[in-house]
Amino acid sequence: MKRVVCFLLILVSGLLSPAFLLGQDKREVLIRNATVLTAAKGVLENTDILIQNGKIAKIGKNLKAAAGAEVIDATGKFVSPGIIDCHSHSMLDAINEGTFAVTSMTNMRDVLNPKDIAIYRALAGGVTTANLLHGSANAIGGLNTVVKFKWGKPVEDFPIPDAPPGIKFALGENPKRTHFPALPNQSPRYPRTRMGVMETIRDAFVRARDYKKSWDDYRAGKTRIPPRKDLELEPLVEILEGKRLVHSHGYRADELLNLLLIADEFGFRVATLQHGLEAYKIAPEIAKRGTGVSIFSDYWGYKLEAYDSIPYNAAILWKAGVVVSINSDSDERMRRLNLDAAKVEKYGGVPEEEALKMITLNAAKQLGIDKRTGSIEVGKDADLVVWNAHPFSVYARPELTMIEGEVYFDRSKDIERRAALEKERQELEKLDVNKSNNTTAPRLPSEKRQAERDDAEYH
Repeated sequence: MKRVVCFLLILVSGLLSPAFLLGQDKREVLIRNATVLTAAKGVLENTDILIQNGKIAKIGKNLKAAAGAEVIDATGKFVSPGIIDCHSHSMLDAINEGTFAVTSMTNMRDVLNPKDIAIYRALAGGVTTANLLHGSANAIGGLNTVVKFKWGKPVEDFPIPDAPPGIKFALGENPKRTHFPALPNQSPRYPRTRMGVMETIRDAFVRARDYKKSWDDYRAGKTRIPPRKDLELEPLVEILEGKRLVHSHGYRADELLNLLLIADEFGFRVATLQHGLEAYKIAPEIAKRGTGVSIFSDYWGYKLEAYDSIPYNAAILWKAGVVVSINSDSDERMRRLNLDAAKVEKYGGVPEEEALKMITLNAAKQLGIDKRTGSIEVGKDADLVVWNAHPFSVYARPELTMIEGEVYFDRSKDIERRAALEKERQELEKLDVNKSNNTTAPRLPSEKRQAERDDAEYH
């Protein structure tokens, strides 16, 4: 009884507010008078967006906010959903575990680096969300992580908790590794051919199917001794059960189709074909299975597998009914995904909103997070970008990038800080000059990561 009385006294004194008790954040943000590109319900002129507790609460004209709410004047500016990159390796301290052909026991969640400067640069390009994938050294690679780029926050705040889990597969040149010479006294790693890659994937699912049956029998009481836990096969069983999404690297149409046929054989669906430079050749087969394709808009010719791409890939897939997204696979290209989306309007006449969806809502659908983000609709997370011009203009740049109603990039504040940062850089350089120049300076961690990406990802 005494505890109850003390608690009520604290509440009355104002030390604990009802909002605190309910776990609510009373922060409000009102964006006024913008051209809103909803990526779902057309373009809304001279429109306000009211944000409450990180969610879009209202969309309309002449909206009112509570006293003390932050008000952003977006007159003459454009607001779009935050860009979603469906294929990224940013903020990862390692990309490939290349020792085995199947490394489904590894997890990109273990190598997140929240201090990677690529995060801030992505925000400066309007990117709020990314699918962080294992590299393509393995026929079946590691588990992915879908994150929001909450720069400055603890690493635990980055992963989206309700994003469906996924995994990276890879087809073709990279997993067969014929371009990786074996070390002295080392046998080449299997597989070494394209048919070997397909056999590796099929063999893994045969083993996973048998493993699943052994657990099903145990749980049904048909056997008394539980099977040995297998961390390699557990994720593959989740695929068979429809609980884990497959995101597969691949270029050639024949190999993409072969993977779809393997999925048919084992009764699962491939969520996305990543890269998919020849996907246009089999667009009806992809559409029939409800598989998405995440592509480059116009990046090809860097290796033989990439020679048969065309700039009309996105338009052909879209017309066939495939959910298409445009990705970066690059810390640099990620900053210009808005212009990559604009290119599909030029090559194939994809309507403006459908092109915008390819870097927002479609990517969210492919990752299973479209109920949360990807478009500007009431009830969704306030992941928004305020642009100085239409995002498909070459003159467009993000003025503000918000995640769940919180500003993570503010161009005006960035400009204000540049003089102080330049002064700090010069002071650090002076300290460096005073050091002994008899030793070679080690590579910075970011340089090491980029070198690993260059050596091991091969797009």
